[in-house]
Amino acid sequence: MSELTKRVLFAVAAIPVVAAAVWYGGAALAALLSVAAALAAWEYGRLADAAGSRPMKAWGVVLAALVPLGAHAVRLGLWVPPLGMVALLAPLLLTVALWTRGVTGRPIESVATTLFGAWYTGGMLAFGYALRYHRFAIDATAGTLLLMLPLVLTWLNDSGAFFFGKTFGKRKLMPSVSPGKTIAGAVGAVGTTVVATWAYFTFLLQPYARLGLSITGLLIFGVAMSAAAQVGDLAESMLKRQAGVKDSSTLIPGHGGVLDRVDSLLFTIPLAYVLLDLLLTVGA
Repeated sequence: MSELTKRVLFAVAAIPVVAAAVWYGGAALAALLSVAAALAAWEYGRLADAAGSRPMKAWGVVLAALVPLGAHAVRLGLWVPPLGMVALLAPLLLTVALWTRGVTGRPIESVATTLFGAWYTGGMLAFGYALRYHRFAIDATAGTLLLMLPLVLTWLNDSGAFFFGKTFGKRKLMPSVSPGKTIAGAVGAVGTTVVATWAYFTFLLQPYARLGLSITGLLIFGVAMSAAAQVGDLAESMLKRQAGVKDSSTLIPGHGGVLDRVDSLLFTIPLAYVLLDLLLTVGA
């Protein structure tokens, strides 16, 4: 089976699952985000391990998985996370490192990479749950469209970068990190994302959710989403370069690992939440 066939088959199977979880929201969405966060955290742990940091991978996976589930529990009013519980994470992991890593087990890197990895994966993906239940999302349609916005823009940004890079790309963008990326591809991706942002708001969010952005807001949002998507991709490439691997894992046939698929989303989803909270207008 060719790599292209594997990619297509995976997309055919995965897209309905993601779409259903986004539409139904609640426990289904929290579970999907939790599983994705756990797998991405496990892959991040493998990268950190290969780079010599010796993270506490099991702790990282559990913490990452708990963040989206915690967001769901908070929304239902089942749990309010006390500040002390969050503050005690560092002392807890340092205590674990004391007994499992010791002086020679790189305890500084171990604790730091574990905490960072859990937030980088689970913390960022949990913003997807927050977007689905954004304060301006008056119903399931509005919430679904808001969450799908960074997903669609990220995909179109990647497509624009690929097309313009292949067609016009000569000068490399950052060859030491990602040799295939070009300046033309980066510029083309920005233009593609800005146009896509305008189209998404004009034909979907405004008529079906009564949510809009000003012309300035559309420009800011589109440029920021493209920049975030590209930096997110480059950031994960940087981590893989340090670890000396091509893909974060081989979990997804034809696609590499989960972290390879969500690297840009880890940047665009939380940024979308922040920008939409500042720029959205209701009743547009």
